[in-house]
Amino acid sequence: MSDTQSDTKSGTTSAKSTAGKNTEAKDGGRPGRRAPLLISAAAIVAAIGVTAAVGLGGDNSANGAGSSPVAEVSGGSDNTKAATVLDRPFTKPDLVLTDSKGEKYDLRERTKGKPTLLYFGYTHCPDVCPLTMSNIAIARKSLPKADQDKLQVVFVTTDPERDTAAELGKWLPAAGDPSFTGLTGDFSAIQAGARSIGIGIDPPKKEKDGSVVSMHGAQVIAFSPTTDQGYVLYGEDTTSDQYAADLPKLIKGENP
Repeated sequence: MSDTQSDTKSGTTSAKSTAGKNTEAKDGGRPGRRAPLLISAAAIVAAIGVTAAVGLGGDNSANGAGSSPVAEVSGGSDNTKAATVLDRPFTKPDLVLTDSKGEKYDLRERTKGKPTLLYFGYTHCPDVCPLTMSNIAIARKSLPKADQDKLQVVFVTTDPERDTAAELGKWLPAAGDPSFTGLTGDFSAIQAGARSIGIGIDPPKKEKDGSVVSMHGAQVIAFSPTTDQGYVLYGEDTTSDQYAADLPKLIKGENP
């Protein structure tokens, strides 16, 4: 079975550049990469060396921004940092879904006042999703116990039809950490929540060969415990060491 390659132009923008174009096949097929749904804001900012107003979502109405950008990225010349700090942070998505225990989970209510990392992905992802969860898990373990307990890591599935509560409950501890929260629910609600923070998610697409292709943005967004706003973005190439370096500041609500 040949891999399906596709490009997506969603009008959204990413914190970090993602090399190559990637596709994820969700049944038997396991192509190596996925086509990112986000373009690199960091690359644009680095090139012009100024503060750029960059729209991180096609529909800004969810953030009350009308036709103006929903976020601004502070530019700089330091390309060694994994984080991109937003001058205009995102509002936390208004998502009420089901966690891996089968219980109702209100994202805003349950993570209020807590440092939170939010990621959209799915359990049949061949590479980026498990690697991202693993890197965050490794970084979390480097923290003092008190800080480990404060940090909330929330994984929202983009494949809710197959990623049931039970499936998330099995996959997350293996791919990441037992403390991570997995959420599933209605796809349209998940898609809207992702779009509100500039992350594009396409509905699953069945190919002629029977495989199902899913495409989604691969960014991690950090929400401050002091403002509950999403103010830092990480790309899929962020390493465990880079997360470990930034987490102490993120937990305090500071800029990394």
